[in-house]
Amino acid sequence: MSSIIVRVVCGLLFAAMALGAVVHPPANLNQGLGMLLPGAMLLNYAIKGSPRRSTIPKKPAPPAPTPPSDSGPTRA
Repeated sequence: MSSIIVRVVCGLLFAAMALGAVVHPPANLNQGLGMLLPGAMLLNYAIKGSPRRSTIPKKPAPPAPTPPSDSGPTRA
């Protein structure tokens, strides 16, 4: 339930940022580019939700090698 609330809040923040950029356009290109990053992050979170862990299952680790057993005296 809380993830839905967070997504709605991020969507509203993005809408407010976009509306603010339309009503009061940035003075120069650098300000406009500076507004794109947080706006893109908010929109991405509002659409996709929180980042998830990799969906590709990890391969299990190979079994540890067994030490050679001592079968008695050896000739050198």
